[in-house]
Amino acid sequence: MSQALITIRRAIPGDADHIAAVHDAAWREAYRGVIPGEELERLIARRGPTWWRRAVLQGSRLLVLSMHGRVGGYVSYGRNRAPSLDYDGEIFELYLAPEYQGLGFGRRLFLAGRQDLAVNGLDRTLVWSLADNARALDFYRRLGGREIRRASELFAGLRLGRVAFGFESPCG
Repeated sequence: MSQALITIRRAIPGDADHIAAVHDAAWREAYRGVIPGEELERLIARRGPTWWRRAVLQGSRLLVLSMHGRVGGYVSYGRNRAPSLDYDGEIFELYLAPEYQGLGFGRRLFLAGRQDLAVNGLDRTLVWSLADNARALDFYRRLGGREIRRASELFAGLRLGRVAFGFESPCG
């Protein structure tokens, strides 16, 4: 009988290639047909291994899901970037490679990011999702997120809706 060793840990510079691959696969799976094709390719391309390595080296809060040393997902987070919203912390991104989705790993990454925020005094957390990403909307609702704001963002001339979810303390 074999056992899988699954850990959530801080990203290291050596994870950059794997994080970029997860980003690429997850974005193609989540946003193909939502974000216009050329714009989607541009957004994916700008987040290659060099970008991720720099993010890690500059101290970005970034956790990875690792299974036997293979990165299957990541969560990035920090202080809330929208001062008009009364929340301390923000989950910036949470993505899993498609083969890791639907297995509970997203929840584990989300809670790990929230826990790290809480340890640093950032208890109340928000996260934004594209309104056309039904899977993400359902995920954040199942985690107890409460819709707190709607906005929009322009992608290659196409205005797409965004939804902010708020999470109160305690996390868990």
